[in-house]
Amino acid sequence: MKLLENKVALITGASRGIGKEIAIELASHGANIAFTDLRQDEQAMSVESTLQKLGVKAKFYVSDASSYEDAQILIQNIVSDFNSIDILVNNAGITRDTLLLRMSEKDWDLVMNVNLKSVFNLTKAVQPIMLKQRSGSIINISSIVGIGGNAGQANYSASKAGIIGFTKSVAKEIGSRGIRCNAVAPGFIVTEMTNVLSEEVKEIWTKEIPLRRPGTPKDVAQTVLYLASELSSYLTGQVLRCDGGLQM
Repeated sequence: MKLLENKVALITGASRGIGKEIAIELASHGANIAFTDLRQDEQAMSVESTLQKLGVKAKFYVSDASSYEDAQILIQNIVSDFNSIDILVNNAGITRDTLLLRMSEKDWDLVMNVNLKSVFNLTKAVQPIMLKQRSGSIINISSIVGIGGNAGQANYSASKAGIIGFTKSVAKEIGSRGIRCNAVAPGFIVTEMTNVLSEEVKEIWTKEIPLRRPGTPKDVAQTVLYLASELSSYLTGQVLRCDGGLQM
């Protein structure tokens, strides 16, 4: 059964990693996909081709999620191309990890703008569309470090914690109009970001996970699919931890 037949989903930062897997998962359940990244490269075009082969309409857009103006233009273009937006997945994110003692203002501001301001930008831009439809599902990708913190990630943790507060506030504001807003908090997920960690660090993390394995982008994508579909029609303002039990 296809859970998202003829729905339109927008996913930011989806030319690689978790975002790419989310796009493929939603497309495999019938959603037409609009997705973004900072630049048009071979990876982005490959994802677009992969999605189209799944039998859905898919289009890549060059857009900076941290730019308010870009977000407004993006939503206008997607509505023009797809006629509606039913699902928004705020996935764009970066890290600039270092101890606070060494952290520059630039690295603080960059992470906050890409990770947190982008969620404001896209949610605000898509809100009038969903309010008019009186339906929609907004899914924000947070992190377990936004719940429990992590040494060397004060900027990243703060941005992801901010997403959680934003998610709960928006859920209260627009729930009466049939729009849901939830967050996913991934744990240790194997991606390009985590591949830079040493095998020793990966092994230590894995031993702390009750399920005794790191997560995969597909694990996160399937959680997003649940929140995007009517299977979660009575869930809003929630934070689903996709972490193998790392935080309970």
